[in-house]
Amino acid sequence: MYVWETLDRNVQKTAGAGSRLIETTNAYNPNENSIAQRTHEAVLGGAARLLYDCVEAERDVDLKDREAVTAAVIVAYGDSHWVDVEGIADAIQDPRTPAAVAYRFYLNNIQENADGWMSKDEWELCFDEADPIRPGEQIAIGFDGSLRGDATGMIGCRLRDGKLFQIHLQENPRNPNQPDWEVDVLAVEAAVANAFRTYKVEWFYGDPPYWQEAIGRWSIEYGDDYVFEYWTNKPTRMAQATERFRSAAMVQDLKHDGDDDLSRHVLNAVTREVPQGTLITKDSPRSKKKIDLAVCAILAFEARADAIADGRMKKRRSRVVGF
Repeated sequence: MYVWETLDRNVQKTAGAGSRLIETTNAYNPNENSIAQRTHEAVLGGAARLLYDCVEAERDVDLKDREAVTAAVIVAYGDSHWVDVEGIADAIQDPRTPAAVAYRFYLNNIQENADGWMSKDEWELCFDEADPIRPGEQIAIGFDGSLRGDATGMIGCRLRDGKLFQIHLQENPRNPNQPDWEVDVLAVEAAVANAFRTYKVEWFYGDPPYWQEAIGRWSIEYGDDYVFEYWTNKPTRMAQATERFRSAAMVQDLKHDGDDDLSRHVLNAVTREVPQGTLITKDSPRSKKKIDLAVCAILAFEARADAIADGRMKKRRSRVVGF
């Protein structure tokens, strides 16, 4: 990203002298917000001085139909006469090749990963810009913290409709000029205090690693019947919470306010099957694509459910006594 941005700026400054930038790529995954995607969307948005050329096979080709697959490969590779069309058709129809890989890398179709947790279309259907979160509303909170490597964040979830919103986020910028970057612990403490001061926080779930002492203090300060530990490394409990979240998203029983960071983290997440069910994880252990706010969202949505089950949506009525 940094290299491309530097090159792009330099080309823009020296275009009059003949500088040009060529980008060649496979079809992109729309969940990744890659350079290829940004360039394509810039072209669609009418950006000047961009030439975009792409040859795609027809979408939704029946991958079991050999004749249709062969014809699609011929279209996708155009005049690349050196291509082994039959070999590529064999690769597409190999049972080990996921359909998403076949469409994206062999037929040049823009395609999401097969193991992605949430598709962009599915997530966007949950977007709701009406009825914004207001101070004083009843919410639940999910917290996932780190100290250096991963992100630290908090997501709120409104009790009455399951609407998600970002409360706090710190991400390691991965900047070579900041090799000793650490989470600003005081900023996290301030964000927690501000959340409890601004909203009626009915339930708080926090993942304890690195933050067990802090969560203990918050429990004392805000009430041990409001702040709870939620160990995300317990696969049975976490798989159940993950499934409840995804099921709610599929039928739009949860909402979000369109926060870019939350959306990015949700769309970065991929699935991992365990004996207890499905969990979410990064696409690789060393991946820079963070998913921490997605974990926070799952915890916040679970906290909302537990708060409602505990009867906390019931408004307290003041008793009037007459004499």
